[in-house]
Amino acid sequence: MNKKSRIFIILRAIFLGLAVVAIAFFVTRSLYHREDAKKDALRRIRERGYLIALTDKNTLNYFIYKGEPMGYQLILLESFAKYLGVPLRIIASTHASKLEYYLQYNAADLIALNLPVSGDGKKLVRYSDPFGETRLVLVQCKAARTGLPSVPKVLNSLKDFPDDTVYVSMNPFLAPQYHAFYKKTGKHAIIKEVPDIRQEDLLNSVSTGKIRFAICQENVAMVYHRYYSNLDISVLAFPLYSYAWGMGLASDSLATELNAWLKEYKASGKLKQTYLSYFDNQRIANFMKSEYFSVHGTKLSPFDEVIREQSRQVMWDWRLVASLIYEESNFRQGLTSSHRASGLMQLMPETAAKFGIDSASTPSRQIAGGVKYLKYLDKLLPEEITSPVERIYFVLAAYNVGLGRVFAARTKAEKYGKDKNRWNGHVDYYLLHRSKKNPVAKQDTVDSYPIDYKTEGFVDDIVTRYYHYRNLIK
Repeated sequence: MNKKSRIFIILRAIFLGLAVVAIAFFVTRSLYHREDAKKDALRRIRERGYLIALTDKNTLNYFIYKGEPMGYQLILLESFAKYLGVPLRIIASTHASKLEYYLQYNAADLIALNLPVSGDGKKLVRYSDPFGETRLVLVQCKAARTGLPSVPKVLNSLKDFPDDTVYVSMNPFLAPQYHAFYKKTGKHAIIKEVPDIRQEDLLNSVSTGKIRFAICQENVAMVYHRYYSNLDISVLAFPLYSYAWGMGLASDSLATELNAWLKEYKASGKLKQTYLSYFDNQRIANFMKSEYFSVHGTKLSPFDEVIREQSRQVMWDWRLVASLIYEESNFRQGLTSSHRASGLMQLMPETAAKFGIDSASTPSRQIAGGVKYLKYLDKLLPEEITSPVERIYFVLAAYNVGLGRVFAARTKAEKYGKDKNRWNGHVDYYLLHRSKKNPVAKQDTVDSYPIDYKTEGFVDDIVTRYYHYRNLIK
């Protein structure tokens, strides 16, 4: 072998070696980024410390009734957040396009709605496993209400559809179904997509004669049919389809956790039970008649005006004080606890007397006395707790268990290296575990906490409910 041949073989070997290294580098890099992307959604939740979910405000998914946050999607989200071991925060809107925008820019982790599973939808979100199935129906008015003009004859088939407008809620996930309906009418239907409108609003508009046609999900239409008895929902607009939750396209890790939870939730029978409690419950129709129903009003209780007025004394959002009152008494008068606490704000007799009230005082005076007590507790807190939010947490805790126990928990938190001026993950841990008789070995010195520690306790319940009030009550 001559010298040139040897040089050629050596150079070829070097180039082949470099090529292998380069391929290995890019493959490894690709896999690394792919694995990193898989971790992103779940890691983002862990680092942030809570789950952010998107849903809509309506009579089925998310609402408040007599001070209690309720809804099909809310129940499911609370269960999933508990499965992950993190608190839940909700962003609510009636506009599906806005929700999808939040998701794509990582401002939230998932969309908790009955999203149709479709090829077009897969370009927008990563679907969970299906939660169930439903259809789309044409909504018409079959009988005029008193005082309304006579209504046109009810259609029995899409083949007879006239050149008329059909109103639908704007939803990018339902666009393919709307187009399929348009073709089924022989292209006679004029699809009018309305932003920021709920399906229930469309049903109301048909029932009252404001519009002639609308399209709605069948399971939703059946609920409202109990309330709007003059509606006809017998004509099928689109056949059976599966629906699911949606996540970001790169949310592999979150999808894995979500599907694992959903499998357990289905197997336990809780999914069916939750579904029936909202979609097959006559009480839902009764909620619509109440002035304390957040979808149609802004009232939490008969005492809202007093709560608003008195909350100014402590410089708190009135909805936070309302959440405290709901926690104590559910806005019910005349309650006395086994520990002798009484009234709307459940004050002990000696505390109530200190602020000039007793169990026979009027609701207005009880609320005024309770707010004075909140202000009193705030004044007794050390000035070194400088954050207004942290001070609220400490005041609520002291309201529940007394300043002495709160101060003892602060001392213990400092002893074991935590911040005695912070509540979540610091002082709350030592207060919540004050009565453990057989703690894990050296419990007070470990870095990790029980998976559900943030979802326990008086303070967290009030603050969580307050976030729901803030979402749904102006």
